[in-house]
Amino acid sequence: MAGEPQADCLFCKIVEGNIPATIVRETETTVAFRDINPQAPSHVLVIPKAHYADAASLAAGAPELAADVLREAGHVAADEKIVEHGYRVVFNTGAGAGQTVFHAHAHVLGGRGLQWPPG
Repeated sequence: MAGEPQADCLFCKIVEGNIPATIVRETETTVAFRDINPQAPSHVLVIPKAHYADAASLAAGAPELAADVLREAGHVAADEKIVEHGYRVVFNTGAGAGQTVFHAHAHVLGGRGLQWPPG
């Protein structure tokens, strides 16, 4: 069920403290941690503590929580000192778009040039 922890979800296990992660920020509703396979010098994931499979279901089911995730993405960018030169916030939605963990999450990327379209 949306919003409820899923026993087989990697990110739910990180939220619960059962799997270690390098946490850089935490609020009442979100957790931000370093990606284990960084695609940029700064690559942090921001997730809601509640389980939603993807960004679309998060936005539909809990728009205020989606706003929390985006707000925290901005705070992460400021903390990482990547605001001045620009950063990217990416939500991969669905396997065809590269989503591998089906718990909504925003990638905050920066610290290098980020051309468009991505290579």
